[in-house]
Amino acid sequence: MNRDNVNEDLSKSLLPEGEREALPVAAGGGKMVSYGPWRLQEDNDHGPEWRQQEDGRFILTFQRLFFAMCRLDSFPMAELGERLRNKRNPALLHQVLLQTVLHPLCKKYPPSVKYRRIFLSELIKKHEMEGAEPLDELYDALGEVLRSEDSLMCYKNYFLLSGENITLAENVAIISEGTTGLVTWEAALYFAEWAMENPEVFNCRTILELGSGIGLAGIAICKTCNPKRYIFSDCHPNVLKQLRKNIIRNNLLIDSDTWNSKESEIETKSNSGSEEIQSSKVTIFRLDWGEITQELISEIQSDIIMATDIIYDPEVVICLVSVLKKLLVATTDGKRKTSSVVYLGSTIRNPETYHQFKMELDKVGIEHHKMKGPSTEVFPYNKCTKIELLKLCYGT
Repeated sequence: MNRDNVNEDLSKSLLPEGEREALPVAAGGGKMVSYGPWRLQEDNDHGPEWRQQEDGRFILTFQRLFFAMCRLDSFPMAELGERLRNKRNPALLHQVLLQTVLHPLCKKYPPSVKYRRIFLSELIKKHEMEGAEPLDELYDALGEVLRSEDSLMCYKNYFLLSGENITLAENVAIISEGTTGLVTWEAALYFAEWAMENPEVFNCRTILELGSGIGLAGIAICKTCNPKRYIFSDCHPNVLKQLRKNIIRNNLLIDSDTWNSKESEIETKSNSGSEEIQSSKVTIFRLDWGEITQELISEIQSDIIMATDIIYDPEVVICLVSVLKKLLVATTDGKRKTSSVVYLGSTIRNPETYHQFKMELDKVGIEHHKMKGPSTEVFPYNKCTKIELLKLCYGT
């Protein structure tokens, strides 16, 4: 099955054409999911076709939360119990299974073993509480998961509005191998949503991303915003290795001049086949902020610099501001060039550190302006998390 169309069967059978773009998405985290005004009510039944569409949206909510490995308390489990009690759709739980644990995407790119075990256990608990008819597939699926071995890596899948999914191999631990860069952080999801609402910012531009991590924001931008060139960067070798795999996994062809010829051949083979290759020129740099030179900046010639969730350690704030100043005030042929702009997405975990960052920007003459965040929910994450978007430019 084509991985870009793994969701096509459900969207065609359960949703009317054109409605996928309007699908509500979970808030994630510890908050109850808000899945739109179509919540099933006893006195609001408009017939079998209407109920099928309602169930379709409901099942898609489960699917998106499951493949992004959202917390179980963000799933609409209470609503599932209500629907099972009403028995309007005896096959509802089986349909949820088919679009989560038994879906082809889960077979190829599964969430962690622990996550699948907890998810299935919760479904079984809900199923037994409501006294529904026995469902052998539930117990068979749990048995298969219990026989599986745990792994340090798992897969998360994030669905775009088109229905296409971004697949990322991530570490099951937040901190591993001495870095936090092997997992996707909420600010990357937030920034990607904003970018998809503002594709003109990135269209036909050269973009340098600092601290790319495992690549969610950059991959989303390459797939939806048509940049001329996208430069992923990080300094940790294990992060770069995983980033490279994720880029290839999502059908983006890495620029051959970035790697030696042997690796380039492997990349070409990995991206061959019937799936469409993106037109954006993609590059990966190992970039240590303390080693950025004017020569390197001139070579990159980026129009836009972006980053997400890199302001968390007070010890690196001054180094980061110094790097941003170098990138914003580049020189070309001996002339100062200040046409670049920086976009940052930051989860404000420590207000003091974030304030220190802004103070350091002021000291070196970098203007910072808070921007309005995205208005359309695409990815499931905790919308109560305080995330801020900043636009930086060099003062005149």
